[in-house]
Amino acid sequence: MSTPELDFDHVLAESTPFVWRVLGRLGVARADIPDVCQEVFLVVHRRRHDYDGRPVRPWIYGICTRTAADYRKRVSRRREELPEVLPEGVVAAPQESTLDVERALARLEQVLAELDQGMREVFVLYELEELTMKEVASIVDCPLQTAYSRLHAARRAVRAAFGAPPEEGPR
Repeated sequence: MSTPELDFDHVLAESTPFVWRVLGRLGVARADIPDVCQEVFLVVHRRRHDYDGRPVRPWIYGICTRTAADYRKRVSRRREELPEVLPEGVVAAPQESTLDVERALARLEQVLAELDQGMREVFVLYELEELTMKEVASIVDCPLQTAYSRLHAARRAVRAAFGAPPEEGPR
């Protein structure tokens, strides 16, 4: 029995928003997401003949994690050169609620960047991408209980970063 051929155009159209979100949550700077997203789909296109017929999302997620890790390695070696004089930018004042949401999202991104990779992956996939824990464990290739353990540790770290009291466990 042969595996189905991957329809690259369909995968590109259906998976781009997922890849975009995941890359941002895996530590790719907002300004670099379009380029890193393109790198992910270049790998998908190059490896489309290796596709084994399993669900596409976990396969693409694996490519995202490796591409984001490569990106983070490159970024640590890259030095940004700033101009002598920075141009003044004019930014319209956002509404109070929009500003609060943007601050919270920026704080969440910072907290996610500080988490251990295993905890970050489980938190992102379960809490933000809303996959089942069984799917998450399969994607990150760990036992189900380990995935739950990582999720609870990540939740504690996120709650602490936002100043929320810790969750009370079962008695």
